[in-house]
Amino acid sequence: MSFLTRNIPRILVQASARNIHTTVNQNATAVNPAERPDTRVSCTLIPGDGVGPELVYSVQEVFKAAGIPVDFESYFFSEVNPTLSAPLEDVAASIAKNRVCLKGILASPDYSHTGELATLNMKLRNNLDLYANVVHVQSLPGIKSRHKDIDCVIIREQTEGEYSALEHESVKGVVECLKIVTARKSQRIAKFAFDYATKNGRKKVTAVHKANIMKLGDGLFLKSCEQMAKLYPRIEFERMIVDNCTMQMVSNPQQFDVMVTPNLYGNIVDNLASGLVGGAGVVAGASYSADCVVFEPGARHTYSEAVGKNVANPTAMLLCSAKMLRHVNLPVYGQMIRNAVDKVLQDGKVRTKDIGGQSSTQEFTYAVIHNLQMPA
Repeated sequence: MSFLTRNIPRILVQASARNIHTTVNQNATAVNPAERPDTRVSCTLIPGDGVGPELVYSVQEVFKAAGIPVDFESYFFSEVNPTLSAPLEDVAASIAKNRVCLKGILASPDYSHTGELATLNMKLRNNLDLYANVVHVQSLPGIKSRHKDIDCVIIREQTEGEYSALEHESVKGVVECLKIVTARKSQRIAKFAFDYATKNGRKKVTAVHKANIMKLGDGLFLKSCEQMAKLYPRIEFERMIVDNCTMQMVSNPQQFDVMVTPNLYGNIVDNLASGLVGGAGVVAGASYSADCVVFEPGARHTYSEAVGKNVANPTAMLLCSAKMLRHVNLPVYGQMIRNAVDKVLQDGKVRTKDIGGQSSTQEFTYAVIHNLQMPA
């Protein structure tokens, strides 16, 4: 029996599920039939490491209660327990087939003494060419933070740059790390950022760089962004050096709309921005290739110290699942989950420890289930 259900009376689970299905049936006439297809959607599921499996189980409980027509193909995929992990080729083939994946965070052990440089995350991204990581950082109702009304999108190129796993010790005590920047991938991520801004009604794109020091590498990235900006005259374009960017994020984050960054800078800005709106437990993200999408939390923390303690915040993973449902043309279900999460956070009666409460993962999950209802 799962940790989430062993302390929950079965009658409560059944009653929650009945209430959801009753609400859905009562409002069925208000829902466009095209948005509630009879066919079911297949989705690859990677629970991840640390508290990942607990958070994924929370999503599964919500999906079950709401009767969402999604079938998960689950794979244990980990480099912490490599003997039990599914092969990379099998996981990548499943994602390529389904074209959509819900993924927990994968831990990356220190391989400095074994010679292995590329992490499993990097191998998966390169295998599927998941070049664009998109993290939507947004102030959530009911979560206290220093800044209000934050709403920015961080778009990060994640298949080259500092995370190319190209390091070597040329002579004893001297290590060289290669940062790879190419015009093709810089132009591709710049186009993705401007296309995203256009599609989502955004007004401005900010290119984050360090071209004043890395004149060739970051200079190429910045030049690619500048060239792409000329093709989108209706989108405002600005350049910002990364160290200034981090200061501006802390002092005046509302000025940012869409940010496009190389690999390392994006990783840092993702985590900084997540801290501004409540932490890693409340920010959703996704990684895109030309053919598939992997939905995962926006800030990559496994919280291994919290495993099995029933204290992890499932908000980020639930928001990932809502984004996934919109992506696979089930927007009504996605909005239903988003509304339920917002309602629980706004009410403030059920909060996990990371956002100032004492509630457990299971209590938050069933609070979300209790608040599920079809949007009018």
